[in-house]
Amino acid sequence: MELPAEEMAPVVNRIKRARGQLDGVVRMLEEGRPCEEIVTQLAAVSKALDRAGFAVIASGLRPCAAADDSELDLKRMERLFLSLA
Repeated sequence: MELPAEEMAPVVNRIKRARGQLDGVVRMLEEGRPCEEIVTQLAAVSKALDRAGFAVIASGLRPCAAADDSELDLKRMERLFLSLA
């Protein structure tokens, strides 16, 4: 199954922002910033990546549901979805 490129552009942007946030966390650690600030930024990175994963899976569910062997694909997509939990 291929994901539509036009639907993946926002996901790519979200992941790039998360990468920038993660780089910021590394700098914060190197600078000895307070734990609370670091954990707050790590939570933001985690949430951004989770949302990107959910967007990928949501985009993949539509073609899977339309396929003839949708039961197998839906089970696989469900496992992928739950792996993000």
